[in-house]
Amino acid sequence: MTSWEPGNYYGLSADFDPDWFLTEEQKQLREELIEVCRTILRPNAIETDKNNTYPRENIEALAKLRLLAAVAPKEYGCRGENHVGLLMISETIARYGCPSTALIYMMHSVAVAALAYRAKGNKEIESLLRRIDPECLIGSASYTDPETGGHFWYPKMSGAERVEDGWHVHKKAAWTTSSGYADWYVSQTTSPDFDGDYGNLSVFLFYKDEVKGSAGKWDAMGMHANQSGPVEIDTTIPLDRIVGWPGDGAMSNDEIVDPLAMIYFAGAYNGVGLASIDLAKRHVTRKAHAQYGRRVADYPTIQDTFGRVIMDGQSSRLYAYALAQALDAATDNNNWDIYYKDPKATPRSSKFTTWCFEAKFLATRFAFEAPDKMLQACGGRGYMRDLELERILRDAKAGWIMGPSNEITAQLVGKWGLFGNEAIDWWNQKVDEPVLMNELGKLDEEGKQRIIDKLTSELAPKKEAAE
Repeated sequence: MTSWEPGNYYGLSADFDPDWFLTEEQKQLREELIEVCRTILRPNAIETDKNNTYPRENIEALAKLRLLAAVAPKEYGCRGENHVGLLMISETIARYGCPSTALIYMMHSVAVAALAYRAKGNKEIESLLRRIDPECLIGSASYTDPETGGHFWYPKMSGAERVEDGWHVHKKAAWTTSSGYADWYVSQTTSPDFDGDYGNLSVFLFYKDEVKGSAGKWDAMGMHANQSGPVEIDTTIPLDRIVGWPGDGAMSNDEIVDPLAMIYFAGAYNGVGLASIDLAKRHVTRKAHAQYGRRVADYPTIQDTFGRVIMDGQSSRLYAYALAQALDAATDNNNWDIYYKDPKATPRSSKFTTWCFEAKFLATRFAFEAPDKMLQACGGRGYMRDLELERILRDAKAGWIMGPSNEITAQLVGKWGLFGNEAIDWWNQKVDEPVLMNELGKLDEEGKQRIIDKLTSELAPKKEAAE
């Protein structure tokens, strides 16, 4: 019997858990993790929400369960967990423990995966992977850019160059979870030979003293403990701190960072939505209206509300678990040897790109909407802090707007569905000629001449250089 406090568990029963996806070992890990959530993560979630403090104790508790490097290969002393297991871990942390910690765990684990992708033969990366759990070394993925918002794969305010001592890298990131608190960071920049093609990206590893974070500056509606904030990097690092090789960043995005981030997204925000149902169930099954002799839960309208929200959640969960299972089948249960033997292998991105983005959308939409419905079901009591529903509601809103935002995600999936994957101009390289000609047609002769003169002046230096 799971619980959030001494006594019987008061949330949705195990009848609603799709346990047929899990191995017996994963079910046992979930029980251990739920107990850690009950005793450590959830009590801290309440306090860190009040005080805007970083939940280091929660991270340490996850490290003791060997979860910080769960995604990495067993050959480095890590769990080598498959996609289904990673989804379960993320969902459990958010549902029974702390949504902020689930978000920290998500961004950390994506960074771990980026390292694992190109770990073989890189002694620095291999050493870090071995030390993450024993030394409780929390990391973060720093990919956003102040100028490009939710299109985080355009790192305009970044760059790298090959220097005598290694790589000189400069980077500005708009939002980085655990900013100033992480022990290490994985960050993406344009490549040393960048020539305007934003598909030419590189990934680097940095340690805490090489990064200017913004510890303690996070001030937001929810997710108070995640301590997201700007990051600045302007430093020279050794040669072995490149993750992969120059130009490998786009493939790392497509094959590792994006698919796994969307799985973690799905787990975390499905967990947040489920937490709101659990909390509301406790209230409506206990609160009675004396004048009618009925509990709140006895009203048909409340039952209808819960039924609809539960089914929305189950739809999102089943989608996520089925996708995770498909990814496991395609990668031999997340076997990193696939990439060590063939660095160009694409078992994830060749088939599952849109499916992964959809998982993020479905889960964050469920989490965005479910707490609102549960608040309405609980009435005025749900608005009070001690029920904890208002905290979950605030935390739930973050997922919708996290990059790629749900608007961007829906557009990508819709365009892909309508016109095929070749219509997705990931790196802003394709000219929309019908729109261009339509706009030019609006110009008078003077306006067209200005365009001609501008293009001529831009082409002249290139023509002279060619001659």
